[in-house]
Amino acid sequence: MAPAGMKILALDTSTEHCSAALWRDGSVDSREAAAGQTHSQLLLPMVDELLRRHALALKDLDGIAFGRGPGTFTGLRIACGVTQGLAFGSGLPVVGVSTLLALAEAVQSERVVCCLDARMGEIYHAAYARSGEDWRAVHEATLCAPDAAPELPAGTWVACGGGFSAHSAALSKRYAGRLSEIRPELYPHARQIAALGVRQFEQGNGVPAEQALPVYIRDKVALRSDERPT
Repeated sequence: MAPAGMKILALDTSTEHCSAALWRDGSVDSREAAAGQTHSQLLLPMVDELLRRHALALKDLDGIAFGRGPGTFTGLRIACGVTQGLAFGSGLPVVGVSTLLALAEAVQSERVVCCLDARMGEIYHAAYARSGEDWRAVHEATLCAPDAAPELPAGTWVACGGGFSAHSAALSKRYAGRLSEIRPELYPHARQIAALGVRQFEQGNGVPAEQALPVYIRDKVALRSDERPT
């Protein structure tokens, strides 16, 4: 359980959605919007609204958690930049939370396989199994083609994330007979970033603001004109 009175701000801009959440004494208040390319205009007003609603200043918080990736290159940079700016100014520690793990946290099943569309015919993939109140990574986050997604251990799995809508045919074939449910509508959200972030702070994993860094997984984020499909 999280320490009584802990107050954590959480942010996620890893997909086309933008969200912010405030964890306070075990309850979560959040804001979200379909942002498209407007995360930078939406995120700080969300934060301001949450703090005002709860009569808090940044200095009253215990830390900031952010979706570290994988996700869109620009989105991850925005979350990290905003986190660094807020944390520097208020002297707060930060923690980065895997966006794929946040998907698993939203599902709350015993075994979850998570996929986000990585564009260029690829997916961001991870699989997790419940271990008490926490998660154990069965497959760590990776970038792969849908038809080459890592095999899943025995048992039935809940699938989630936009990769299962963008690449439904390939992933359904790859995991035929292994999926009890598919929830492609789920996306990383600050609510789950907050819950997972609180656990990290409880374990003493907070780091200084300058260590709020993204995890891209894909090293190459753009193709040259001669590499693009015709």
